[in-house]
Amino acid sequence: MDFNAFVENIVKVLQEKMGEDYEIKVTKVMKNNDIRLTGVIMMRETDKVSPTIYLEEPYRQYREGTDLHEIADRIAALYEAQMKDIHLDMNFFGEFEYVKDRIFHKLINYSQNKNLLKDVPHLKWCDLAIVFYYSIEEEKLGRASILIHNNHLAMWNQTADTLYQTAQHNMRLGMPELLVPMQELINDMTGLKLEEKDVKMYVLTNKEKVYGASAMLYSDEISKLATRLDSDLLILPSSVHEVLLLPDERERKYEFYRQMVEEVNTTQVEPEEILSYNLYRYNRKKAEIEEIIV
Repeated sequence: MDFNAFVENIVKVLQEKMGEDYEIKVTKVMKNNDIRLTGVIMMRETDKVSPTIYLEEPYRQYREGTDLHEIADRIAALYEAQMKDIHLDMNFFGEFEYVKDRIFHKLINYSQNKNLLKDVPHLKWCDLAIVFYYSIEEEKLGRASILIHNNHLAMWNQTADTLYQTAQHNMRLGMPELLVPMQELINDMTGLKLEEKDVKMYVLTNKEKVYGASAMLYSDEISKLATRLDSDLLILPSSVHEVLLLPDERERKYEFYRQMVEEVNTTQVEPEEILSYNLYRYNRKKAEIEEIIV
């Protein structure tokens, strides 16, 4: 059966398995870069929250020969396990004072997320958009996040600008920038001992290495590096989690680097984690980052 028929049938099997106390809903979730996933939500009247369990992987298992009822058993077991670990009382989410210390920002591609951005507070930055999320940290649940939507903004009586100011403060405290010479990463991965003069490339992220490309928005180290290298800096978008920096010596045409970014995005980066196909430059004279139009 095709994916749509699989979704229809797995919902029927789950409804039989979970019983009448549960309402099984199919939901379409828009992820970064207009990636859309199909999930199921199973809720009782007393439930305030419920995990969304995506169906693309179960469908792959079905295509490989796994029985539909066995897949339903796995989904039900995953639901039960995740529900045990969710201890969040979402009532607190209605008050900005209770959530403001856990609001952070990330960068996503503007043109690739136009549908998402219709419902999400954001600020445009170069060809990117600054969006905001609430970070959850629980011992069992681990790290998760809630993307902040326009209805949250209205509920809190806030603006995108005030969210940005709040997030900038929190990023500096909770997600401080991390600028690492590329050769350190190569040394760690390969055991080779390369000197800095051999690889004049740096990785900018944050200490958690999660949505670290947004460190460009509050970095102090970029200007220090530009001064130390006595050069403007070329910035290559590696993913939503980090960017690469190197001296802008203008010895190669920018098209060379743009093609390199495109190849990495196509072959190495998950579609949901692609940041941009464009290049950026830290301009020492202006002390700001600007987009390079190739």
